[in-house]
Amino acid sequence: MRPDVPVLTIDGPSGSGKGTISRLVANALGWHYLDSGALYRAVGLAAAWESVDLSDAEAVATCARRTKLAFKGGDKNSEPRLLVNGVDATDEIRTETAGAAASAIAALPEVRDALLDVQRNFRKLPGLVADGRDMGTVIFPDAQVKVFLDASAEERAQRRYKQLKNKGISVTLAGLLGEIVARDARDANRAIAPLKAASDAVVIDTTGLDIDTVVAQVLSLMTPR
Repeated sequence: MRPDVPVLTIDGPSGSGKGTISRLVANALGWHYLDSGALYRAVGLAAAWESVDLSDAEAVATCARRTKLAFKGGDKNSEPRLLVNGVDATDEIRTETAGAAASAIAALPEVRDALLDVQRNFRKLPGLVADGRDMGTVIFPDAQVKVFLDASAEERAQRRYKQLKNKGISVTLAGLLGEIVARDARDANRAIAPLKAASDAVVIDTTGLDIDTVVAQVLSLMTPR
């Protein structure tokens, strides 16, 4: 751990806006950015490429340890590209199938252990904005500021629907809503690192709020009071 490096954690369920908000906040602060969910999606994808059984915790953990992950580029207008073993998998990891795989392997203690140091190594000066589901509770419990973003399942499904349709991915709103509700239950009820707000986190409900408003609210928390 690097207590000398400030960290802002932004946790929340799928579709709460944490990825977009975190990237914009990191850009505004001039800090590094960690998309932890992308790491789990990448490992799930790498496991699928190798035909690894996602229920085999040791096999998936071994896959996680040997998988080479690298973020390239990215700014306030675009997310960084993610290379998985040298292959650009940015679009592939954003499918609902990849999200379901990520949720499944994230419940495996062996996989979480394999990715623990990978995530903590993103903590570098001048600071880090880390988004995920357990950034403030498990990965960076000493973070100076912790935020938990939430929104209704219906609104989160609408956001994902628009996002995926814009990418040309065929989905149904009803199907997305069902997947989001199921994933919420899975993430909140898993035995290890369940999805929940840290006791010292500021909870922001983003339902009905535009991106600029949420970014401003988060940045205001970084101002000494």
